[in-house]
Amino acid sequence: MDSLYVYPVVWLALAGIVAGLIVMNSNLDGYTAVLRSNELLKRQILQLNWLRKSLWFGILLLVVVSIATVSQLLSERNRVIRSARESVWPSYSPEKIWKAPDISLAETDSEADLIAYGRDLIAHTQDYFGPSGLVRPNAINGLNCQSCHLDAGSRPFGNNYFAVASTYPQQRARSGSLETIPKRINDCFQRSLNGQPLDSTSREMRAIVTYMQWLGTGVPKDAKPRGTGLVEVPLLDRPASPELGREVYVGKCASCHGSDGQGLPIPPDGARAYPPLWGDKSYNQGAGLFRLSRLAGYVKANMPFGATFDNPQLTDEEAWDVAAFINSQPRPEHPFLATDWPDISKKPYDHPFGPYRDSFPEAQHKYGPFKPVAAFYKKK
Repeated sequence: MDSLYVYPVVWLALAGIVAGLIVMNSNLDGYTAVLRSNELLKRQILQLNWLRKSLWFGILLLVVVSIATVSQLLSERNRVIRSARESVWPSYSPEKIWKAPDISLAETDSEADLIAYGRDLIAHTQDYFGPSGLVRPNAINGLNCQSCHLDAGSRPFGNNYFAVASTYPQQRARSGSLETIPKRINDCFQRSLNGQPLDSTSREMRAIVTYMQWLGTGVPKDAKPRGTGLVEVPLLDRPASPELGREVYVGKCASCHGSDGQGLPIPPDGARAYPPLWGDKSYNQGAGLFRLSRLAGYVKANMPFGATFDNPQLTDEEAWDVAAFINSQPRPEHPFLATDWPDISKKPYDHPFGPYRDSFPEAQHKYGPFKPVAAFYKKK
């Protein structure tokens, strides 16, 4: 019999037996009271008292045996679950592309409910923080976390969360401080989602953190498995061209994101939507994807629909150019321009806002060519 039915049946049978014994014992109490009025029946009273003690002993023994049996069944069930999980859980190897564990495995985790909630918050952030959000309405722009972190942060080279648990907390040059996972999540809420940060003690924050940590189960501390983050697209010998990128966008991107870049519903009359790529509902200038190398790597391995890191649909030039076109369009301003990169010597070569420790112009830091800039910092 499936364990789903074993435990209720065992406890129901136990409850019935115990109830019956208790009722029998109560009846014996009444019968004993009658017998005490007759001196000739004292022997029967002694026998009944012995029988009552035996019944209580039987009840105690039955309870102990039942608890031990159920405990053994639970222990065996947990052993089988652990064994099954271990047999299908991804095995870490520095040489292999790390694949996220099957989401069905989360159902057997001790924090299954929190993991499921965290995944849904990532995949459908609009449902919780969008215009009609269940948690905090109108708190973010028109994106979901999944808009930038594909398949709820589980796709190889899809800006995933594979190394979050293994590498945080970590010192980050952008803030110049030691950052925790909640701090990094709130960075995304304030930059990519151009919205309000979460309460670090809230159930929503705990759920997202728990889900991210679950995705990285089995990744050794300080390791970054292959497939983490984004691909690196080779640098061009020329600046990335927004004009050429417009042609790529019209031919390969507008069918999902719209000619105006504001996204389209999925399906045409559906409630879900392809994300807006610029404008007030898209990421602001402080987001990671506003760096051209990040956006080029993102689209190269994942766009248009159906592309993967090992089967791209764009050339390197197309990836750089369409990224330049998208990031040349209007979007919310940088909210942390005065505080980011306190040590300007640690700015990435494609950080599009000065000042810099080099003599290259701001436009070159935004569109390239990046090879001379990258070489300058590599020598230092």
